[in-house]
Amino acid sequence: MTRAVAMVAAGALATGATAPAAQVFRVGTDVVSLNVTVTEGEVLVPGLEQALFSVYEDGVQQDITYFSRTPQPIALSLLIDTSTSMEFKLGVAQEAAIGFARRLNPTDAAQIIDFDSRHEILQTFTADPALLEQAIRRTRVGGSTSLYNAIYVALSELKRVRAATPDQVRRQAIVVLSDGEDTSSLIAYEDVLESAKRSEVAVYAIGLRSKADRPTRGFNEAEFVLRTLSQETGGRPFFVEEVAQLPGIYQQIADELANQYSIGYTSKNPKRDGAWRAIVVRVNRPNTAARTKRGYFAPIPPKPPRLEHAK
Repeated sequence: MTRAVAMVAAGALATGATAPAAQVFRVGTDVVSLNVTVTEGEVLVPGLEQALFSVYEDGVQQDITYFSRTPQPIALSLLIDTSTSMEFKLGVAQEAAIGFARRLNPTDAAQIIDFDSRHEILQTFTADPALLEQAIRRTRVGGSTSLYNAIYVALSELKRVRAATPDQVRRQAIVVLSDGEDTSSLIAYEDVLESAKRSEVAVYAIGLRSKADRPTRGFNEAEFVLRTLSQETGGRPFFVEEVAQLPGIYQQIADELANQYSIGYTSKNPKRDGAWRAIVVRVNRPNTAARTKRGYFAPIPPKPPRLEHAK
């Protein structure tokens, strides 16, 4: 992302920060921020009190220092597969994605990325639904599937946005639609997964499968990839067999993003060793389940400055 694009993204998010309805979570470097979805079966459960929540890191209960039932503004990357196999599905997929973009709040900002054998950022981060709609309608079919490349780019773009507003914690998410396995990425899946786990980004993956493509047995790599990325980051995977189901799926994602809890805590583990720390959130209410990212990497000490020796 160019410097100009970075400034646009920062500006869009700064606009959301000034909205009176948005409580902005400002943190230091050691605060762990969580976006938590609570469900009872398939039904979202909003409006719960902080006292019902418990957070555990590596099995040790943590003290919640921030809690909000009002979700923070979001920066979101909307990824659309435009590979050749999407030729007869793209029209419905476009309308479903446009419907999703229209449900974003004025304090949110989104970008549009299409991908086939290459990726293209059709719209940089903006809160303008008309610009997002125009970008979605510009998607065109052609080429193979570079899913990993596209997700890696989206993660990088969101990282730049976060760096532009370092004193604020805003939710970040990727919503990716794909109808097939990656066939042409230069980035390896393991590198994408590592990058996602090091980010603050929740991945919502929509796998569009036809009945003819569904294997009767054995390992399905595409579903494994989408499922793992979603589960590790606190998002959710969806797998559908009919393109007509897409509007309902996008609606479910929009509803979830609009009903999340924001939780922050300072880890009781003082080590700065870069190790993986597992997170579990529990809700003291029968028949409910809480979902968030599965963990994070501990901070590491900054490298000491290099000393220049006199010649």
